Amino acid sequence: MAVTTRLTWLQEKRLQHHFGGKQFSLLYKASVHEFSSENLLEKCCNQGPTITVIYSENYVTGAYLLDSLQEEREVPVILFALQETEISEYKTGSHRLETLFYDMYRDAFGYRVDIKKPPAGFWMDLGNKRVAMSSKVSEELGLPQPCTTSFQECEVFRCKDLLDERKEEGVIVLKRTLLSAMSTYKPYKDMVHQIRILLLGPTGAGKSSFINSVKSIFRGHVTNQVLVGCDATGISKKYRTYPIKDVNDGQCLPFILCDSLGLSEKEGLCAEDIVSILKGHVPDRYQFNSMEPITSRHRNYIHSPSLQDRIHCVAFVFDATSVEQLSGEMVAKIKRIRREMIKYGVVHLALLTHVDSINLITVGDFPDIYSCVPVKLKLETVHRKLGFALSDILVVSNYVSEWELNPVKDILILSALRQMLWAADDFLEDLPFE
Repeated sequence: MAVTTRLTWLQEKRLQHHFGGKQFSLLYKASVHEFSSENLLEKCCNQGPTITVIYSENYVTGAYLLDSLQEEREVPVILFALQETEISEYKTGSHRLETLFYDMYRDAFGYRVDIKKPPAGFWMDLGNKRVAMSSKVSEELGLPQPCTTSFQECEVFRCKDLLDERKEEGVIVLKRTLLSAMSTYKPYKDMVHQIRILLLGPTGAGKSSFINSVKSIFRGHVTNQVLVGCDATGISKKYRTYPIKDVNDGQCLPFILCDSLGLSEKEGLCAEDIVSILKGHVPDRYQFNSMEPITSRHRNYIHSPSLQDRIHCVAFVFDATSVEQLSGEMVAKIKRIRREMIKYGVVHLALLTHVDSINLITVGDFPDIYSCVPVKLKLETVHRKLGFALSDILVVSNYVSEWELNPVKDILILSALRQMLWAADDFLEDLPFE
């Protein structure tokens, strides 16, 4: 059976972030590999930086070693204590291993010494399941006295950067695969030349930023063609359709992203305009009027829209950091719009932006983002409040302040786009035969 850590997901994430964004790989677990310093060193020597985690009854303590465990060599050590979700640390300098492990500490004649005062301010007696800290260290870490306490478990982890070389290579390969899939994609049975994806959502949710992010990936550099801002009423006042060009051949890709006025409780995009957009009556660059929806009398109204003019997939865009704060009025409005879409058979998904701003989530988590507990909680919130199936909720991190593309961000954006195209295929396949 696989050896698993006793750390909770939250405890592990707190420690990973506290020590600079690390990935933990469990090397040693005392209850499995025996409570022995000799066994610990056999498993953990020459493994690069490690973190030793000691589980006492009421708190977790340990030592972060900034270099490989090696005998007869001094290693920089940072002692820490984790109490609930708070971490305190004490930099104790560089020390040899024998000053950290009780059963290795011997005098000049090779006899083990009963330590009265820990040379590093800390030592661990694995055999007797005891850990001792000097009064100064205990005070710095905010731990209670006495300085010597018993513990139940000890684990040692190898610490690596969250994105090591192998993961980075895998991400780059996946990005190339997704780019190729987007470039060679053909709508279901060639029923249309380009899929139209409409982005809807509250003002400031990240609709325009998502369009910029998709454009950036296919251009090969960050671009901000679509205006983005923090105005409470939103920047997008017009209905805009944005074809995406492939930088390699300059050809338009088989999908168009459609931007619109944001949703709000009282004003914003009105339900009548949404229906007109879905049916293909609204022309590009139409200026929205929240008090007066478009009618057939408008000079540019599309009276006989083709299937190409219609919307084939809708993505409801929400800010992941504030989705819990959606007002009752907004939730009711979105549910009404969804009912209209179901009535017209339009497939729709939810897209959560700013996932990198969720507490404890970093870019290093993106390859396994859907397994991260905070993200799972966000998906559950959207499912519960708005009724989207969990499999229909996507997460991305848009390009907002960066100047360089990041392949880990790109795979989230491209994966979400691929899901939208698949949803559009479902819409086309479900159309009545004509």
